[in-house]
Amino acid sequence: MPCVPTDLRNLMRMTIAHLAALTAVTAILFSAVPALSADWQPLEKITPYSIDGKTGPQLYQSIGEKGPVIGTGKSVHVIAHTTFKLTWTRKYVPQQDGACVLETAVPKLTVVYTLPRPSASLPSPVRENWAKFIAGIETHERGHGRHIIDMVKEIEAASVGLRVADDPGCKKIRTTLTEKLGEISDRKRERDRVFEQSEMAPGGPIQQLILALVNGG
Repeated sequence: MPCVPTDLRNLMRMTIAHLAALTAVTAILFSAVPALSADWQPLEKITPYSIDGKTGPQLYQSIGEKGPVIGTGKSVHVIAHTTFKLTWTRKYVPQQDGACVLETAVPKLTVVYTLPRPSASLPSPVRENWAKFIAGIETHERGHGRHIIDMVKEIEAASVGLRVADDPGCKKIRTTLTEKLGEISDRKRERDRVFEQSEMAPGGPIQQLILALVNGG
């Protein structure tokens, strides 16, 4: 059975991290806009970082040295990660009966996938092995991207039409909305946790990708 060279075993402990940087911007607009926005689309983009090497082990070792860093002390290198920025345009409408209704909530979402990219062309078969490796890593990251997009859709559905009684200044509704957003965010984190646990399990998809790259030459 193939195995990773001893000097790379520590690198096998690296995990793919997913940082979610959420910036919520609430704008109160009084222009007429649709109650539900079916037109918004997430912007997804890839931000590469450069790695060196001509063989699978060299490329993987370079990932360990140059990969994005996470953690409190910024000391843990990872293969890739997914971040996002989310802002909202919201319209709160006071009602004649003293209630407040969140009439519209239009998101602007950017999802960024940070992935490794070799700094030079690769010889065969390393080139083919790398193509399979990075395709698998990107697929994994886009799985987390789907979780982010689904979360935003869930937030939109929970926001539009939200009504809070006895709130003529539309202040209580913001607290209620924040509570709902916290619950939705928690569910998204749990989906990420379950997904990561499955993908990163011993013998799982990510480990197989790493082994194929490192042992492929």
